[in-house]
Amino acid sequence: MRELLKRLCAIPAVSGREERLADFILKEIDGFCDAKVDANGNIICHKKGKKPAARRVVLDAHMDEVGIIATSITGDGFVKFVTVGGIEAAVMLARGVTFENGVRGVVGMKPVHLSTPEERKKFPDKDNLYIDVGAADKTEAEALIRLGDTAVFDSTPTIMGDRLRGRAIDDRAGVAVLITLLKAEAEYDYYVTFTVQEEVGTRGAATAAFAVEPDAAILLEATTAADLEGAPEDKTVCRLGEGPALSFMDNGNLYTKKLYDAAISSGLTCQTKQYVSGGNNSRGFALSKGGVETLGISLPCRYIHSPCCLADMRDFEAMLPLAKYMLDALCRGDIK
Repeated sequence: MRELLKRLCAIPAVSGREERLADFILKEIDGFCDAKVDANGNIICHKKGKKPAARRVVLDAHMDEVGIIATSITGDGFVKFVTVGGIEAAVMLARGVTFENGVRGVVGMKPVHLSTPEERKKFPDKDNLYIDVGAADKTEAEALIRLGDTAVFDSTPTIMGDRLRGRAIDDRAGVAVLITLLKAEAEYDYYVTFTVQEEVGTRGAATAAFAVEPDAAILLEATTAADLEGAPEDKTVCRLGEGPALSFMDNGNLYTKKLYDAAISSGLTCQTKQYVSGGNNSRGFALSKGGVETLGISLPCRYIHSPCCLADMRDFEAMLPLAKYMLDALCRGDIK
């Protein structure tokens, strides 16, 4: 799965612009399941198993990533932008970016020698940043960039021992696990959704859940690991190298306790996400129609939503057996 994850991380797919990644996924899973694409761009898959399942179960991973979108062009040819999803200004400064049409640029800001003493003490506001695409003026820039064009950070996925450094590990890790799962023989019928626009409000999950009407949903995600120098023990969230993180609660959802208990007691490699923060597609599933039971299995990831996320590939590979264990348990009816 490591090579698959590297390939997935190299494909740009800012929220609302997931088509290139969706095409790649559809080619990978062709012949292994029945798949369709809905009006929003979600890929909804039905995997036929050897026997019917006692409960309708779906596994989900979102395709989109955070990025930036062009909003205006100055007279001097600089591109102003806003972020798509949560990105801090600190990780954007002087970073190279590539727009969806292939145009490259660099995120710029006011030079240090022109900044006031107070401005030098803090990171600049996002509103004061711009992208330099090498244009001499507005006319030249408009020939390169259209308003509404999206861009991602330039970042080559790189294996560092047992760890991967790269862009968009959130949530290409979940996508890679589900592609691998779909290619294997299944004991029971189940569903998989590759969803859009998670980073801007779990929008794809809401419509995918409505279409599938599952009894239970297993969300494969990436989450912040704060096992860093100076971080208080109770706020490390989770740690690299200790397995996938299981959530009992985040800012969008209280996960189904019986599913959390079953996963944490499985005997498989995992850890508890020990800080309530963030949110993901589980909220979209939990609130669909009459409600859906939810379980979150997340890959610990340092420097998330940055050009250089860092994750442990042993944690990543441990997501698959844990997801398969919970899928089979739910499909057998062991967890009622």
